[in-house]
Amino acid sequence: DVGMDIKNFYNKDNDVSSAYNAFNMRNIVITLPIYKKSALILGFVPISNIGYKFASPETDPLIVSKYGDIKYYKYGSGSVNKLFVGGALNIGKKLAVGVELIDYFGTLYKHSDVEFSSDNTIRTIVSGNDYTISAFSAKFGAQFFTPFANDKYLLTLGATYSIGRDLGGDITDYSYATDATGISVDTLYHNVNSNNTIKMPGELAVGFTIKRQNTWMVGMDYTYQAWKSTSFPPVRGVDFEATASHSLKVGVEYTPNMYDVRYYFKRVTYRAGGYYEKSYMKVNGKNLSAYGITLGCSLPISRLNNALNLAVDLGERGSLKDNMVRERYVQFIINVNIHDLWFIKPKYD
Repeated sequence: DVGMDIKNFYNKDNDVSSAYNAFNMRNIVITLPIYKKSALILGFVPISNIGYKFASPETDPLIVSKYGDIKYYKYGSGSVNKLFVGGALNIGKKLAVGVELIDYFGTLYKHSDVEFSSDNTIRTIVSGNDYTISAFSAKFGAQFFTPFANDKYLLTLGATYSIGRDLGGDITDYSYATDATGISVDTLYHNVNSNNTIKMPGELAVGFTIKRQNTWMVGMDYTYQAWKSTSFPPVRGVDFEATASHSLKVGVEYTPNMYDVRYYFKRVTYRAGGYYEKSYMKVNGKNLSAYGITLGCSLPISRLNNALNLAVDLGERGSLKDNMVRERYVQFIINVNIHDLWFIKPKYD
């Protein structure tokens, strides 16, 4: 299973503008059967990323008259990724259990620049901090499934728990001056702190699906993390604190007739969903939340289970109340499912 995200952000509010373009890998996941009732999973998934770029001019006439045109830039990039390997085992006909071993790694880059564009004798100031993260963790899960109504429907109940972990890493704070060519000419400060740790809490997730075989399915997932007891490195100039995060997601899919040989679009699976997320971030005493809807479809390719998945996510994060920032976004998602049978010894040559 391979997925990609295509993002294009643009924002303008009076004299402040922001733009950011990104093309990111969404996931790479491989599942392999080990025995009749067991399987192995290998995967790589980005779990968090930074992507922003803001620019604003100096508007104080006294400063502009003395130093000329000045622009302030704030931009960031990078991601935290998850590399995992897991195994699952069926116990009887109605229960499955599994475990994952996880390696978290990545680097987050945050920059803040001051550019004196009118006077080449005044050097541009480039400041920022880079945060490198590394940690190991584990995740446990269980799934119960049972048919009902004369085996026409299948009910599945699931739960997972990720143990709490410490994300250790190095924070590099720096500031230097550059000349008109952009070459570093003077280091103002450069400090590396290797004793920083973010304590990430355990994560509990529960969910269910009800499915009518090969026709439709509805489902819901709920996730909770108690971030309130964790600590983060201070953010200069921002009143920030962590709080508990909640996430509720619902969805439905429908396939008219997956075995239809005459009409292709009857074999297409159509999907719709909605979500609400209360973030772990509280800024200036206000919680940040997001909500949205998703629409998509799976276009079958060649044999069964091979498909090109297309989706769009329309959502809103934040609010304009209390001098906050609101982000409205449209995200396009492309995903490919490849299902094949390997290592099968034929009976006859």
